[in-house]
Amino acid sequence: MSSATHRAARRTTARRTTDRRSAARRSTATKIVASVALVAGAASVAGLGTFGAFTSTTSASQDVGSGTVKLGPTASNMNIAAAGLVPGDTVQRSVTLTRETGSQTFGAVKLSTTANTQNILVNDATNGLKMTVEQCPTPWSTSGNALTCSSAPTTVIAARPVLATGIDLAAPLTALNGASATSFLRVTLQLPATAGNEFQGQNNSLTFTFDAQQRGSQAK
Repeated sequence: MSSATHRAARRTTARRTTDRRSAARRSTATKIVASVALVAGAASVAGLGTFGAFTSTTSASQDVGSGTVKLGPTASNMNIAAAGLVPGDTVQRSVTLTRETGSQTFGAVKLSTTANTQNILVNDATNGLKMTVEQCPTPWSTSGNALTCSSAPTTVIAARPVLATGIDLAAPLTALNGASATSFLRVTLQLPATAGNEFQGQNNSLTFTFDAQQRGSQAK
């Protein structure tokens, strides 16, 4: 082998040795970075596991009970049918509302009325049935088909079309929340004198629903 060839061989061998060392260093650097990442992750998990704090807990009890809102069964003659009405006639019926013993005071008392059939008796706002509601401080007295009060009654609902939803009954609310916890009501239905021949032979059935709602919240 000539001197030139020998020198070239040594250079080639040196380059290969250098390349292997560089590759080894790159491989070692990659492994170190990976190892650091893994160790950092393990350290984070270990840190979560070793965190601690002192705690203390105490408790107290308080007996509580919910109140009731009860509008008592009504004594009424509302289920008595009225037939043969002609324009100008009136129908009077009594309803007695009570707040039952043990019931919380009421926040509101409302009246809603519905009809079994939709016809001109209830849908004609001008000539259809009109409703008036009044309250007496004592039970209503019956005189024939009329109901009378021992004193001047209080108007609860002035004459209006018979169908209604959620009308506030202020005077009954006051009476029901008072010492007697009772409200004596008279419901008057009237077929106006202006009703025409188209009202002949009409029939219907009305439902009166009285709703008592709870009072406002209070500190206890």
